[in-house]
Amino acid sequence: MTPLRSLLKTVAFVTAILFCGIPAAAQSVLSELLPDVEAGDLVEGADAFGVMHKDLPVVQVLKSGDQIGWAFVTSDFVSTTGYSGKPIHTMVAVDDGAQVIGVALVKHSEPIVLIGIPDSKVKALVANYRGLDLVAEAESGGTAHDLDIISGATVTIMVIDDSIIRAGLKVARQLGLGGLAVAQPSAGPQFKIDPDVDAASDWMTLEGDGTLRRLSLDVGQVNAAFAAMEDPRAAKRALTEAPETTFIEMQAALASHPAIARALLGEAVATNLGDWLEEGDHAIAIFGSGLYSFKGSGYVRGGIFDRIHLIQDDVSVRFRDRMHKRINTISAEGAPVFNEADLFKIPADSGFDPAQPFRIQLLVQREVAAIEKVFTTFDLGYELPKKYLRAITPPPAQDVPVGVKEVTSQSEAAAHQALWKRIWEGKKVEIVVLCVMLILLTGVFFFQTFATRNERAFFWFRIGFLTVTLVYLGWYANAQLSVVNLMALFGSLMSGFSWQAFLLDPMTFILWFAVAAALLFWGRGAYCGWLCPFGALQELLNRVAKVLRIPQWTLPWGLHERLWPLKYMIFLGLFGVSLTSIEQAERLAEVEPFKTAIILNFVRAWPFVAYVAALLVAGLFVERFFCRYLCPLGAALAIPARLRMFDWLKRYHECGNPCQTCAHQCPVQAIHPTGDINPNECINCLHCQVLYQSETTCPVVIKKMKRRAKVGAAPDLSRDISGHPNQPKTQTPT
Repeated sequence: MTPLRSLLKTVAFVTAILFCGIPAAAQSVLSELLPDVEAGDLVEGADAFGVMHKDLPVVQVLKSGDQIGWAFVTSDFVSTTGYSGKPIHTMVAVDDGAQVIGVALVKHSEPIVLIGIPDSKVKALVANYRGLDLVAEAESGGTAHDLDIISGATVTIMVIDDSIIRAGLKVARQLGLGGLAVAQPSAGPQFKIDPDVDAASDWMTLEGDGTLRRLSLDVGQVNAAFAAMEDPRAAKRALTEAPETTFIEMQAALASHPAIARALLGEAVATNLGDWLEEGDHAIAIFGSGLYSFKGSGYVRGGIFDRIHLIQDDVSVRFRDRMHKRINTISAEGAPVFNEADLFKIPADSGFDPAQPFRIQLLVQREVAAIEKVFTTFDLGYELPKKYLRAITPPPAQDVPVGVKEVTSQSEAAAHQALWKRIWEGKKVEIVVLCVMLILLTGVFFFQTFATRNERAFFWFRIGFLTVTLVYLGWYANAQLSVVNLMALFGSLMSGFSWQAFLLDPMTFILWFAVAAALLFWGRGAYCGWLCPFGALQELLNRVAKVLRIPQWTLPWGLHERLWPLKYMIFLGLFGVSLTSIEQAERLAEVEPFKTAIILNFVRAWPFVAYVAALLVAGLFVERFFCRYLCPLGAALAIPARLRMFDWLKRYHECGNPCQTCAHQCPVQAIHPTGDINPNECINCLHCQVLYQSETTCPVVIKKMKRRAKVGAAPDLSRDISGHPNQPKTQTPT
């Protein structure tokens, strides 16, 4: 079988898998995790689990054969996520009176807990939820209990608390425990936002009519709240300012209503806000002043705002740094001066209803020891005034089609499709720029002889292209591929492939499609050498280093040849770990500095920043140090790149024997002393093609030029000195 036929069969097989997927049976998280949990570990005195409920993912908890409660996993009912962006799986048991009789932390992917905080400490805190009264929580809106926090894991604990309360209430209502019941939809009119109404233009009127809502706390109130806590250390660390001093003045408004946005932010910013929000998204504006910041610094370290979150019935929204925008100017007349003013996006898939009341919960902390804090919460309630709403009448129940399940399933699929289409629509500019870059790069590769003819012009073209890659693709559009993408793809193929998850990020999707095509033509270098933002960052910094005359180190070939396999070992190690635990593999994938340097713009905990800094400093002396020796993504791309169909890079017979010019000048030492180019290591920078045509550097070209010059300078003996043809000499007769 020819290599080409083998390649085509491989591509066809992979394409079939990608388009068809591997079917996987849908099952609840409870079914997956239940075999690993002992009933006695969850509920004291229990000896077994019974049968599953026919309609809900809940299972009986038995003691001596009698049912004493129902057990469930919170992630089957709520989708609240923590730092990792993934659900925290907590198993909860409730009795017939809606009392929590058992709680166990079963599975999670939280790096905050996994690094530095003992798992046992978190599990002990979670176990304290035994005895929680869900009926009281339903009556109080989820605030009837005290919230215990572990310092350093604030968000994680708050996510666990939120998921236990909301999932517990859902289960209790569905099963009718403790007299709780599912709320029935109102038969009367419902409401939606009316975009045609106007809002007042001055701050005082906006406050008076309820457009703005306020939470005002002074030092005396906060000291009293901490003094009422069981921990006496909280009262001993009371604030020393005068009791009437403003601790925090926090105001909020629903900024996704067009009229409110125009009143608070101005016409131009309100218009831009519409571009920031996708269809179905909403936004709240929060303003704050006083001693305490509602933002804090948690979002800087971990990308998540740990002091505020939105709660509406069973909906809970925690804000991340990518859901946040600063407000630079307040347009409303007579607006107070605030220390901070910010917009926070509420995603369309959160289930948030702007026409219903909600609250912003503020977490207040107090240090009681060197590294220990205690916490309490306060609520800012908000309800959009009725003047901003329009009544709608829901369709009567009898109008629902008989095949409701089929319609619901089709509607869900249509909703998924509509979602990714809206995302692509909102990324039109980024997509066009990326496509232009890909077309331009393809043209350069196809016409590389012409593109590399002028050494200086090509140098500045490459510098400009890498700058756009770093600034626009990387820091602006966050289009940085990662080995985690490959592990996620493999996991998806194993568990049931779906295009939806990959289509939700158009830039990454297009880049991976382009990389797959480029692997067949040019190998991994098309991405690694031109489209990788971190690779661009390394090369640009190295260019600066050369200008500053920082010495460049060329490693001995023997050492270099033994170091570059390191990246393949790292990739194979990550891939092996992903077969057993994708979460563990993702944590180990932090060997890639991409998240810190490109996605989070170096705004991260200092160990991550120090690691990236060390790699970049090494790259000042050894160009693309990380790419050469440590990058698992480069290794992953190099393996299939061996199947490329064409060899575009031109070489002379003299390359390597005796000439070593290209080998010495290759920026990543991808050219062997024999003159052969190693496609696994080549980044397709085309510098060797510049040298291939150089009339000042390449010995072969110089030799040809000399030969041509010599031939052109030889005298023509067929003409006389005047340029006329010489006549054959004739002998004069004597």
